[in-house]
Amino acid sequence: MRKAVTEWNVYRTRFLIRARQLTTTLAFVDALGREHKGAAGDYLVESSDGTRRIAPREIFEDIYVAMDSVSEQSCPQFIPKQSHEVSRRRASPAREFLA
Repeated sequence: MRKAVTEWNVYRTRFLIRARQLTTTLAFVDALGREHKGAAGDYLVESSDGTRRIAPREIFEDIYVAMDSVSEQSCPQFIPKQSHEVSRRRASPAREFLA
């Protein structure tokens, strides 16, 4: 079985994102029920809030600039959510939804 994506790289515009270039077609339905489809060469994009989408290659490569090797220590927004829960005070339910 072939891998559908390559390794994660960090890119930037106004916001930091992580992305992997697809090596084969990929389709998925996100948590909101939206269907995403991509072909080889397109990018699977992960935002700092954990949401994922597919960006067409032409658009992605026109907008994003790759950053040099960046570790998760220098990109705290990509630390798994569980580690934030330990140190974060209990917030109101509405505030947790927006976080």
